[in-house]
Amino acid sequence: MTQQPRSTTRPSSATPTARPTEDTGNSRNTRHTGDTGDLDAPPSASSSAPSYPPLAEPRPMAEHRVWPRTFHDRLTAPLPGLKAFARFAREGAVRPGPEGLADIPRLPYAPGPLPRVDARTVAVTWAGHASWVVRIGGLTVLTDPVWSRRILGTPARVTPVGVPWSALPRVDAVVISHNHYDHLDAPTLRRLPRDTPVFAPAGLGRWFHRRRFTRVTELDWWEAAELGGVRFDFVPAHHWSKRSLTDTCRTLWGGWVLTDPDGRRVYFAGDTGYGHWFTRIGRRYPGIDLALLPIGAYDPRWWLSDVHCDPEEAVRAAQDVGARRMAPMHWGTFVLSAEPVLEPLTRVRAAWQRAGLPREHLWDLPVGGSRVLE
Repeated sequence: MTQQPRSTTRPSSATPTARPTEDTGNSRNTRHTGDTGDLDAPPSASSSAPSYPPLAEPRPMAEHRVWPRTFHDRLTAPLPGLKAFARFAREGAVRPGPEGLADIPRLPYAPGPLPRVDARTVAVTWAGHASWVVRIGGLTVLTDPVWSRRILGTPARVTPVGVPWSALPRVDAVVISHNHYDHLDAPTLRRLPRDTPVFAPAGLGRWFHRRRFTRVTELDWWEAAELGGVRFDFVPAHHWSKRSLTDTCRTLWGGWVLTDPDGRRVYFAGDTGYGHWFTRIGRRYPGIDLALLPIGAYDPRWWLSDVHCDPEEAVRAAQDVGARRMAPMHWGTFVLSAEPVLEPLTRVRAAWQRAGLPREHLWDLPVGGSRVLE
């Protein structure tokens, strides 16, 4: 689950990346392009600026890939050891107290109709948690779709899904950030036709193939594929993966940059802590128009900071990637950690104001809310 224990070691900004043509993901049949050059150069604010380094050529859809047995080498902080588990057992604060739960009725929930769009419209609708309906380049894309009321090991959702399944247009693609149960929900995915294109992290294709999905494209970090003129780039995140007792870090984790034919970009960060990857993503994908960033499930900090941003870090991440706008997510849906349920929203608003950013560029949507990129 996403509230996985963590170590007390902060991610290092000096974590090495691969040189060009080196195997950053250890795929035996994959060509990679790694970050090189001046790592202190700020991300560009112009979508016309060149990518740095140049973007990889899109890979074929649904190709067969051979992956390494483990992706432990991608961790930016070690997973917790016995001392961390012992401390967690002593303190054990994984849910808010009664006062922290008292604001559940005040969580913003305002479902509405999906915006009308055409092939040149970019619009997003927050269904809750990390689930978005992204309309881009004429496609309808679902991110980490979880329409279930309850997920394994977690109390039932505290706000309903913001978009009824029956209200969705045809789903043209699904992107998955990693395999934790609150991001990869089998009951929801069973609702989709098995020929729905799925974009998944390296190593996760087998999970979909076992469920008879036929168009699964697995990607490593910095790789891309194209569908209907929209480019899907898989990018790093400060996180990890696990779905059973024996598969820790057997599949990769990350976020997605979606780019339409006009060059407009939406960055879906998935689930991530704060760290050096954001600046590198902004350099490689200049001119991100909207960043969908997680702001919840962060307390206690000593346990979760390596894998979950707090609201202030999310605002910093939006600036690091050079995003013009930010839409918070990963809060107000499932109670996964100890912070009061409304605290992520109040803190992200305050952090945005302190950073001197335009208020209208913080898209703090209610569950079910939508916005259209002008």
